[in-house]
Amino acid sequence: MQDLFRIAFRVAPVVGGAAIIAWRIQETRRPVTPVKILAPPLGMATGFGMFVVPAMRVPLSWALIALVAGALFLAVPLVRSSSLEDRDGVVMMRRSPGFLLILLGLLAVRLALEDVIGHVVSPLQTAALFYLAAFGMIVRWRVTMYLRYRALKADVRRWPTEAPMR
Repeated sequence: MQDLFRIAFRVAPVVGGAAIIAWRIQETRRPVTPVKILAPPLGMATGFGMFVVPAMRVPLSWALIALVAGALFLAVPLVRSSSLEDRDGVVMMRRSPGFLLILLGLLAVRLALEDVIGHVVSPLQTAALFYLAAFGMIVRWRVTMYLRYRALKADVRRWPTEAPMR
């Protein structure tokens, strides 16, 4: 059973990464809205239900460290590679050529750290710690995007849509 968990914890990040890449490509084709920015972290928050299971629980200090590490360190490349632009009055996500490399780099970091952390805690606790780091990362990334969205919309509203009549 332990081997099955280890295999699942190796495959799941790869499948998740592929899903995020596909989703990110789609995201650049449709207008950005506050709901589309803030829904992913809200949906991901349901994952906190895993901590109902005693085997998933980790010490509070470890949980806070994972959450803060995700927000302070792992989110930085995502924040820097995500930009919004106004296209004819509609806010769109600008494609970043480095985003794929950033996701692959984050996946590599996760897989490398899994071996280190996996020697200290159980596979289920390892998954819980990585979930917390990912949650911290996504919350910071999406809050930053939302603030940029609001600033961009405020700038767009300041300028008249038509040239003034003379």
